[in-house]
Amino acid sequence: MTDRKAQLAGNLAKVEDRIAAACVAAGRKRDEVTLIVVTKTYPASDVRILSELGVRHVAENKDQDAAPKAAECSDLSLVWHFVGQLQTNKVRSVVRYADLVQSVDRSRLVTTLSKEAVRAGREVGCLIQVALDADESGRGERGGVGPGGIEELADLLAESPGVRVDGLMTVAPLTGEYAGRQRAAFERLMDLSTDLRRAHPAANMVSAGMSADLEDAVAAGATHVRVGTAVLGVRPGLG
Repeated sequence: MTDRKAQLAGNLAKVEDRIAAACVAAGRKRDEVTLIVVTKTYPASDVRILSELGVRHVAENKDQDAAPKAAECSDLSLVWHFVGQLQTNKVRSVVRYADLVQSVDRSRLVTTLSKEAVRAGREVGCLIQVALDADESGRGERGGVGPGGIEELADLLAESPGVRVDGLMTVAPLTGEYAGRQRAAFERLMDLSTDLRRAHPAANMVSAGMSADLEDAVAAGATHVRVGTAVLGVRPGLG
């Protein structure tokens, strides 16, 4: 085993232990929570090692990094998530490799995703990014739409070809009433998920929690956690 593979295996085992312990504490089964490893800034060789170690879900937040990496790893059995703020001029590239886009937060993006997914002959799963630091129908500092904008986007996704509404995503807010209150923020997201599923029963994904707060996300009921640093190490060139 190479040094890097041993390092990643050790880190991955620690994260798995944390998720498992959080599931026990919350009275949940381990298979109720999917680990997504966020591989941004790290090379395709790390993605390949993670695949060898059993990781099936990986995420990227910039198309210029993700597209060549996904192409280089196209022989692997992976589910690719796009988690960054997505500009419409990048959508055509993103839909070629992304199985899910977790950052849908405006109607124009839905329309463009639908058009390009149809053009590519693909169906792309979409999560609506919820900004818990925004006004009811405003936008958040780190992207996302306020809770009041969820229904409109979900209905638009449901009626658009090439895309489907799979659930909700949030990033713990840095400002507003939920700043520093990750558990409360994730519980609010779960309440919004319950509301969404009344109209869209299949939209049952809830993506929340990262390296520092995955336990809070599991406790609140998240179905997916997005972990980067705890698996891959401190990122070079953050920003």
